[in-house]
Amino acid sequence: MAELKEIISLIDSPTKDNILLIEKAFAFAEKAHSGHTRLSGEAYFTHLSETAKILAEYGMGAITISAGLLHDSIEDVNVSREEIGEKFGEEILFLVEGVTKLGKLRYQGTDRHNESLRKLFVAMSQDIRVLMIKLADRLHNMRTLSHVPQEKQKRIAGETLEIYAPIAYRLGIRKLSRELEDLSFPFVYPEEFKKMRKLTRERHEENVENLEKFLKSIKKALAKENITLIRTEFRVKGLFSLYKKLQEKKKGIEEVYDVLALRVIVPTINDCYRVLGAVHGTWRPLPGRIKDYIAFPKPNGYQALHTTVFTGDGNIVEVQIKTEDMYKHSEYGIASHLSYKNGKQKGKVPAHLSWINQLLPKTATKETGTTKSNKTASGTQDVPHWIKDLVEYQDATKDHGVFREDLRSDFFQHRIFAFSPKGDVVDLPLASTPVDFAYSIHSDVADHMVGAKINGKLVSLDTSLHNGDIVEIMTKQSAKPSAKWIEYATSTMAKKHIRSALQRMKRQGV
Repeated sequence: MAELKEIISLIDSPTKDNILLIEKAFAFAEKAHSGHTRLSGEAYFTHLSETAKILAEYGMGAITISAGLLHDSIEDVNVSREEIGEKFGEEILFLVEGVTKLGKLRYQGTDRHNESLRKLFVAMSQDIRVLMIKLADRLHNMRTLSHVPQEKQKRIAGETLEIYAPIAYRLGIRKLSRELEDLSFPFVYPEEFKKMRKLTRERHEENVENLEKFLKSIKKALAKENITLIRTEFRVKGLFSLYKKLQEKKKGIEEVYDVLALRVIVPTINDCYRVLGAVHGTWRPLPGRIKDYIAFPKPNGYQALHTTVFTGDGNIVEVQIKTEDMYKHSEYGIASHLSYKNGKQKGKVPAHLSWINQLLPKTATKETGTTKSNKTASGTQDVPHWIKDLVEYQDATKDHGVFREDLRSDFFQHRIFAFSPKGDVVDLPLASTPVDFAYSIHSDVADHMVGAKINGKLVSLDTSLHNGDIVEIMTKQSAKPSAKWIEYATSTMAKKHIRSALQRMKRQGV
């Protein structure tokens, strides 16, 4: 029972009901999967207990952890849905069925893969906890991928790298996405992985030594400014993340300054700016390398101050400054903001992450031992538009190749935030234009667009938007979409709306 004790020990202040529920699910799953083994030869139940452990590590509550223990019961060992509902309640049944549906299809090759993706997007639009269970399940499968037949390893790792890691990143769960990336890397790009590992090993010891020396100097500089309530740590850039950066920037590793970064974690936002001032007062920053992600968070909600400074001994170091809350969010993302977990209110979600509340079941306010149905509470209403777009787009797109390519080039690439004049935030793919912005607001607005202003200046409709731009769309009732707009648009959904409008105009003889 060591595994059970470990799972419970990871939960923040569990109630007696929490513990009883997890113990019950643990015992039920262990008995149901008795004699069931994995390809490695170990008991299949080990996978379920490890999935539950990952969910507990990411702050999930008793209901989600229990559903994680039971998530393969219906599909793999023929436990009936009625038995799950009777023993564990409707809410756990809803989550278990949500995960079960993701694995039911048995199509071969690409068709099976793409249909599974479509179901994943629908499931995540209904209840984010289904996705958390699936991500935990995938993480443990990736940790044990070496036991899978070789011909399947690359496909599973490629799917993880293309879909699951980017979804985790978009939800701000950087700790999880980073591990998924680094576990997939050697299977998808074996030669590149070996080169990157060799490259980083050669420099690692020297880098750590330099950072430790610099850290002592930073602490002295901050103490002079009476800044003593700090916590520090080193951040090592993930191997795959580093590989991507070297590929994108066409640089050598000596030109990448954040392979190792120093994190300074402080109590308040005011302290963040005080630390930045103290660092810049002692060391000269590199021009263009000061990033204020507190005032302008990244599209996945990441907040911090970043600066890169000359240390005075020939080295260059990146310093990341954030509060404890920012640190927690940067690692755990949406998982750190689930307001109904563990039966506790965790306080308000930051304004730039208000869409997270829209993912949560409206009636499930507690994760206690008493379950409550949320089948009717979850729905797709008011979820982030990028998730709604995925659900809508997967229904409209029948060409599997196009669907998968559009996922890579649109939904899972880097994103930017632009603002309406009223301050509403619009989340868009990189290189979006006012055309994408307009269609993201509403197709009725976009269809009557005659021009746009960015930061108060008139611009052409093919102008690329940047993070933080304020975009004003000018309309006229008599205006109509132009075929040229398809070339201007970057997002899949904008192009789809433009083509639909043009076809409608053609039918009407306009």
